[in-house]
Amino acid sequence: MNTISFESTAPAIANVPKVTSSIRLFEMSISVWTGRKQDKAASAAAATAHGADKRLLNTSKSLLGDCAELDAVRKFAANARNFVYSSTTAWGDLGQRFLPMATFPKFHGEITGLQVEFDRLVEEFLSVYEFARAQAQAKLGALFNADEYPDVNVLRSKFKFVIAYPPVPEANIFSNIQDEAEKYLASEYAKHYTERIENTLKEVWDRVYDALKHMSERLDYQGGDTKDKKIFRDSMLENIRELAAMLPAFNVTGDPRLSRLHMELDQALIGVTPDALREDDGFRKDTKSRVDGILKSMSW
Repeated sequence: MNTISFESTAPAIANVPKVTSSIRLFEMSISVWTGRKQDKAASAAAATAHGADKRLLNTSKSLLGDCAELDAVRKFAANARNFVYSSTTAWGDLGQRFLPMATFPKFHGEITGLQVEFDRLVEEFLSVYEFARAQAQAKLGALFNADEYPDVNVLRSKFKFVIAYPPVPEANIFSNIQDEAEKYLASEYAKHYTERIENTLKEVWDRVYDALKHMSERLDYQGGDTKDKKIFRDSMLENIRELAAMLPAFNVTGDPRLSRLHMELDQALIGVTPDALREDDGFRKDTKSRVDGILKSMSW
């Protein structure tokens, strides 16, 4: 990944009036019942049968086997997390995410829609739970243990999809204090706050860099029937366009580098389509050249 220092030109937080009015923090907690359980007795029996140290074996069982409804909840939860990670950036180390106010209405509509669908999938799973448990009993044989299967109401509590928008602390939260020690704390907090803003900008920057690097590598072939022809998905270009669209919203400090990068991306992608890149060797080569030029300008 490209490493870039934002330190030299990062705007001082004092010069960014009401940055907090331009951003929101976001928290999400998703939990899903795993449907798996360690079986110590089975581990011990397997170790004895093979003359192995039982401490080296870890036998786990799928309590419901191939339950399509539970798998659907798991996959949906993973996709919801991916949506959040792609739509936000990290804010500190405590799991909070950085969300520009410009994208808040659309994001909130989508995340609450995901929340509703998650609950629907959970209820769908719970409706077949007893039947799935009966099937598992037949398949697990002597390994079946009824005590490992929670009651439906208890099981429902093991699925959660919770979202929150905690308040954004002001950078000048200690601005009126007089004590020297507290002034020092205020200075350190302002520095910490500025670093967090810078890190969010850099994360978006690095996402763009990685996406362009991947695009350049995928376009690096002569075309025709030659063996060096590389395959790329339509989503490669869609991903870069989505990242380009994110830049203005995430650029809450008005950083000129992000503004310039957004402009360069817009110009470089004019008329670029997956089909055109696949079918026209000259156009593909020209597009790669423009992409490489942006990458070169980013590596300072």
